Amino acid sequence: MTDTPIIYNAEDVLKKEARGLGNADLGEVQEINPEYIVTQKGTLVVDKFYLPKSLVERFDDNTVWFKITEEEANTYKKHATKPLG
Repeated sequence: MTDTPIIYNAEDVLKKEARGLGNADLGEVQEINPEYIVTQKGTLVVDKFYLPKSLVERFDDNTVWFKITEEEANTYKKHATKPLG
């Protein structure tokens, strides 16, 4: 069995909710680049996830679903702190 790529329009995915297996909160889609979908979660301490496009399971017009658990997603996470003021 081969994985068929999920087809979606990148502009439709921007600013949409990102979820993983078990309804894991992966933030909001911020950017689409050739290899990754970048999501962001948090306000003061920001977690950015650089999730490979191959992990997209489906897109239902409101949410991009990834076939990854929250624990697995942490391997794709980078932290950044927003400056106050």
